Amino acid sequence: MAEAIASLISDSEGSVVSTGNVVVYAPKGRGRKRFPEGCVRVCASEAEARAAARPEQGFHAAVASGPSRSSEGFRLYYLVRWLD
Repeated sequence: MAEAIASLISDSEGSVVSTGNVVVYAPKGRGRKRFPEGCVRVCASEAEARAAARPEQGFHAAVASGPSRSSEGFRLYYLVRWLD
């Protein structure tokens, strides 16, 4: 599924959206499927994302596609799956 999303979503400022390991700041829980760029930190590996996660503080490890420009002009990351 991640590859399908990446091939459909593009950003006019860059190349095709990539999928990678991230840490998402979601203090109200993991119910959302998309996150603004300011709430996402890209990590080099799954192990790095898991190590940086602090679920009790709202930081969750995930795999996400992005960033992609939304119709409102925001740069968003789309959740592929949670790692923690």
